[in-house]
Amino acid sequence: MQDHELANVLQYSSPTELYVITYYNVLKLLFCPFKVKVLSNVGMLRKRQLVWVSEVKVTTELKTIFIINGNAYHYHSFEILIEESIE
Repeated sequence: MQDHELANVLQYSSPTELYVITYYNVLKLLFCPFKVKVLSNVGMLRKRQLVWVSEVKVTTELKTIFIINGNAYHYHSFEILIEESIE
C-alpha cells in the first residue's frame, strides 16, 4: 500500500475509538481506555490478566495494534471485554 492510500484509509480512524461487532451481532463503538483479557503470555503480560487499552493503532499493513502500558501488542492476543445489553 502506498503512503497516499494509507493516509486516505487512516483519515477515518481514531486512536481512541474502536468499532466491534458483539456476540449478538450488534455494532458497538468502544472508547479508550477499554478492558481486555490477555489470551496468552505476551511481553510482560500474562495469560488471563485484565488490562486496559489506552490507544488503538494501525500498522502500514493495516494490522490492528493495542497500546497497553505504553507498549504495542497485536490485537489477536486479547479478548475485548464489553458489557452486553440485549435490547
